[in-house]
Amino acid sequence: MRQDQIRLAGKDDEPLDGDSDVAVQTKIRTRKPPMYKVLLLNDDYTPMEFVVMVLERFFGMNHAQAFELMLTVHKKGLAVVGVFAYEIAETKVNQVMDAARQHQHPLQCTMEKE
Repeated sequence: MRQDQIRLAGKDDEPLDGDSDVAVQTKIRTRKPPMYKVLLLNDDYTPMEFVVMVLERFFGMNHAQAFELMLTVHKKGLAVVGVFAYEIAETKVNQVMDAARQHQHPLQCTMEKE
């Protein structure tokens, strides 16, 4: 028997089906994890400055990027502020919601599968 063959044995070490017994290598394929969009929702009460601060602090944007995205949220009602793996997206949403709660703002942040 060659090294790349494996003998399938049943009772008394006889082949199970009588066919030649060849080991089949399975190929493991890794998939990229699904990505999630983090969305910021507009409201009529959260100050624009607070939204800019949140975008700078939690999403690493510079002031100009944060201001532009805040205006998009304000005008369109919502905007995608980033796309992340599930755990990171969940953390970002929690950070934004905690900051909004601490500052008593009704700002809403959600995530959805891309």
